[in-house]
Amino acid sequence: MTTSVQPINEAKDPVQRKSTDLNNPQMPLIIGGLIVGAILMIYLMATQDMAQPLLLVIGLLLGYTLFHARFGFTSAFRRLASVGNGQAVRSHLLMLAVAVTLFAPILAFGYSFFGTGVSGYVSPVGISLLVGAFLFGIGMQLGGGCASGTLYAVGGGRTVMFVTLLFFIIGSTVGAYHLPFWTEDLPAFEPVSLATSTGLGYGGAWALSIALFSLIAWITLVVEKKKKAPKMAAVPSATGWKRILRGSWPLFAAAIALAVLNALTLMTRGTPWGITSAFALWGSKVAQFFGIDVASWGYWQGANAQALEASILTDSTTVLNLGVILGAFLASAAGGLFKFSKVNPKNVAASVIGGLMMGYGARLAFGCNIGAYFGGIASFSLHGYIWGILALAGTFVALYLRPLFGLSVPKSKDSFC
Repeated sequence: MTTSVQPINEAKDPVQRKSTDLNNPQMPLIIGGLIVGAILMIYLMATQDMAQPLLLVIGLLLGYTLFHARFGFTSAFRRLASVGNGQAVRSHLLMLAVAVTLFAPILAFGYSFFGTGVSGYVSPVGISLLVGAFLFGIGMQLGGGCASGTLYAVGGGRTVMFVTLLFFIIGSTVGAYHLPFWTEDLPAFEPVSLATSTGLGYGGAWALSIALFSLIAWITLVVEKKKKAPKMAAVPSATGWKRILRGSWPLFAAAIALAVLNALTLMTRGTPWGITSAFALWGSKVAQFFGIDVASWGYWQGANAQALEASILTDSTTVLNLGVILGAFLASAAGGLFKFSKVNPKNVAASVIGGLMMGYGARLAFGCNIGAYFGGIASFSLHGYIWGILALAGTFVALYLRPLFGLSVPKSKDSFC
C-alpha cells in the first residue's frame, strides 16, 4: 500500500501509522492537557461571560473529532482533483446537509442560548472572493492542510505545521492590511442568500441546498466510475467503546458531529464556526507591539476596533481555536500517537508559501474552508459555493506545484489510507 495521500495530507505524519502501531494512551500528556484545559476553563469562567467557557468545550470537541476522523478538506479536494475519488467530498456533503437542516430553523427563528441574536456568514461575490479562494486552494495543497487541518495537525504534533501556522498568521495579517483595496476598490456583487435574497425562505433554501448536495454527490460518483478511482483504505482504529476515546472515527460520524458542533457554535456566540479572523487578530497584535500603527488600518475600524484593544481571550474565535488545538492534542495522546515529526527544507518552503497564500486568501475570500465554505454554505450564502469551486480550481493548479517541493501527487493506481 502506498502512502501518497493521507487524511491529513502528508505520509510521514505521526498520526498516520499502521493498525498494529496503535500505542497505549500517553497518560502524562493527557493529564498535562487536561490541566491546561482546566486552567483555561477556570480563567474564562472567572473573567468572561458564560459563552466563552462553552465555546472552549465546543472547540475541544471539534479538535477531538477532526483528529480522530482525520477529517480533511485539503486531502478531499486533492483526491477528487487528482484521481477522481470523491468519498471524502461526499462526507463534506453529508456534513453540509446536516448543517443546513440545523441552521435553517436557528436562523429563521433566531434561536440562541444567550439571547444575543444569530446571523450566518453571507458575504459579497466579487474579485476579492475569486482571487482569495483560488489562492487558498493552492496554499492548502502546499501548506499541507487547510485552516482546521493546520490547527489539529499542530495539536497532533506535526512539526512542519507549526511553520504553516506561523506564516498563515502572517499572511492573514497582511491580508487584513490590504483588504480595503480588494473590497472597496474592486467590483463585487451584493451578498446573495438563497433564503432571503431569492424569496425562497429558509424552507425553500433548505430544499434547494439538499438538491444541490445530491447533484454534486451524484457527479462525484459518475467521475469515480469513469476514472475507476481507487477507494480509501480503512483507517486504523480501536474497537468497541474504546473507539470513541481513541479513534479512528468513520467520516460520516465526524461529518454529523461537526455539523452539530457548528450549530451549537452559532447558538452560543451568534455566528457560525470560524478560524482565520483570529489569525489576523494575533498577527495584528504582534505588529502593534512592535510599533506598527495597526489601529489605522481599514480592517480594524468600526466593530473590529474593540477586539484589537481587548485581550485575545475575549475573542470567541481565539477561544475556539485554542480548544481545537487542545482537543486534537488530547485525541492524539489518547491514541498514543503524539510525537513531533521530522521536517525537511522542501517541506518547510512549501509550508511557508502555503501558509502565506492561505492567510492572505482567507482574508480576501471572507474566510477559509470553515468560515467561507462550511459556514457560508450552511448559512445559505452563494459565496460559500463559489469559494468551493475556486478552491478546487486552485487545487488543480497545486497538483503541478507539489512535486517541486517533494510533495506527492496521487496516481490512479494508488490506494488511500
